Amino acid sequence: MSSPVSPEKIAALEQSMATLGIREEDLLEKFVRGSGSGGQKINKTSNCVFLKHLPTGVCIKCQIDRSREMNRFLARRELCDQLDAIRQGKAIAKTQAIEKLRRQKRPRSQRSKQRSVADKRAISQKKSMRRSPGSD
Repeated sequence: MSSPVSPEKIAALEQSMATLGIREEDLLEKFVRGSGSGGQKINKTSNCVFLKHLPTGVCIKCQIDRSREMNRFLARRELCDQLDAIRQGKAIAKTQAIEKLRRQKRPRSQRSKQRSVADKRAISQKKSMRRSPGSD
């Protein structure tokens, strides 16, 4: 069975890792059970890759593909991207964007809901006052 990743891509990844100073000895790699969509195959096999770069403490969890080898490749590529972003200072912007999205998706507080409903009632009353007396 052939590897799901082409030799050219593997060579490019190794080049990128060497450029960033990432060594295989500095990586802690674990294979864990996957979760989510994908059916029984995902839930029964340990093809989700957990990768930790020990010097920086950056952790990556990758379960994009059903293939373990492909997930190993993708996790390493993601690690390279993150370390490169940290070196260039772009990581802060990415984490801020993720945090903003999390705040937007967070459920609204009870007080916020009550305020919104009160505003809607006030607008409704204002509009009902505009009606002409014979329109009922």
